[in-house]
Amino acid sequence: MYRLQLLAARSLIAGALDQCTPLTLTSLTGVRHKSQGPSVEKYGQMRFSTAEAKVAAGRLDGKMREKTLTMDTLNPQVKAVEYAVRGPIVIKAGEIERCLEEGGTKPFSEVIKANIGDAHAMGQQPITFLRQVVALCTFPELMDSPSFPEDAKWRARHILQGCGGHSLGSYSASQGVEYIRKDIATYIEQRDEGVPSNWENIYLTAGASDGIMTILRLLVSGKDSSRTGVMIPIPQYPLYSAAISEMDAVQVNYYLDEDNCWALDINELYRSYQAAKKHCQPRVICIINPGNPTGQVQSKKCIEEVLHFAYEENLFVMSDEVYQENVYAPDCQFHSFKKVLYEMGPEYFNNVELASFHSTSKGYTGECGFRGGYMEVINMDPEVKAQLVKLLSVRLCPPLAGQAAMDVIVNPPQPDEPSFRQFYQEKSLVLGALAEKAKLTEQILNSVPGIKCNPVQGAMYAFPRIFIPPKAVEEAKASSRNAA
Repeated sequence: MYRLQLLAARSLIAGALDQCTPLTLTSLTGVRHKSQGPSVEKYGQMRFSTAEAKVAAGRLDGKMREKTLTMDTLNPQVKAVEYAVRGPIVIKAGEIERCLEEGGTKPFSEVIKANIGDAHAMGQQPITFLRQVVALCTFPELMDSPSFPEDAKWRARHILQGCGGHSLGSYSASQGVEYIRKDIATYIEQRDEGVPSNWENIYLTAGASDGIMTILRLLVSGKDSSRTGVMIPIPQYPLYSAAISEMDAVQVNYYLDEDNCWALDINELYRSYQAAKKHCQPRVICIINPGNPTGQVQSKKCIEEVLHFAYEENLFVMSDEVYQENVYAPDCQFHSFKKVLYEMGPEYFNNVELASFHSTSKGYTGECGFRGGYMEVINMDPEVKAQLVKLLSVRLCPPLAGQAAMDVIVNPPQPDEPSFRQFYQEKSLVLGALAEKAKLTEQILNSVPGIKCNPVQGAMYAFPRIFIPPKAVEEAKASSRNAA
């Protein structure tokens, strides 16, 4: 009751002020103004006081204002998005987990979340050196502590020199900290055994997903039969199908060869491309290598065939290489698309448009929460490149802590540095454990009747085939008939 009386009193005061002589106002710039008639502020006061008076008088009649944003007015592309990694099954698992925490009874004691490659959530320990460098960047006062090795301190100083005010709390350039971009270019040249890398083609991102979405936004255009077609592998990581739906592009599926350990079949690419041309304009092909969720590592010959196909059909190539450190099969090796493209000769290397992606979230670090990553983009039209920088500037910059973490990954301790021994031991332990788990997963799945699983050559996932028993199929059909 007191609240309503106060509102009514405030309404009367506002009304009295309406009768006062116009006041002389001073702006923030120091220029004095004399109000001319009802000002914007005064009009707002009048409207607000009227609303308060209605509340005080109880004249709203219990009516509720209709919501502006409803499922009817929601962007239809948002409704079309599906992201199984965090979809209904995961939501249900969360409900079951909460039930168990609150003392509920189930025929099991815990929920194991295997829907996403979140290594630390599953118990993987962080790499000490990476955390030391990020800690020093976050709290530079630790530079004086003898608990931190000198090579970690040197890297932290190097990173902070590129940050505004020497602080990780500043914004960076939209493309990322220049020093870190140069370190990434050096890393790529070393990884690819001398293939040149221009640091100005490097863009830091908030995880690889951010970069993938950005490049797709540049590529998607057109209507009806001219809509952009995006070729993606099936099985695929649901980010791609979700992004395609959100952008109202056309998903063009090409199927990996399960009987050949999920290899990419060039004949399937041509089939998919020709079929898609009837209803859209395929403009980009996405490859995940090593594969998510199929765990295959593509051969060099396979990559050459894909790049030749992209060259012939004038397709932009997006190479998702976030699992490049995760290769377990002794007869497999990671080949970057850029290196293979270079080795195919100048005609290919100087013409095929290629964006390659890497991340802090996978590999041996598993630092998903830092949201660090980068993309290298080559052979992009200079005018389009300017548009890419403009698009990146809209989100200001990727997280500085993630950029620092990415720098440690591309610039790890060297054999002559004090942290090398511990770093190498921790890295080897993580990758060795993942390789062991990959083999164990394959063996256990293949030991279950009705399940067949290909060897997990790399990445962090297995994609088994489940054979449904004939009797189960018959019973399902019978149940369907009875329900009808």
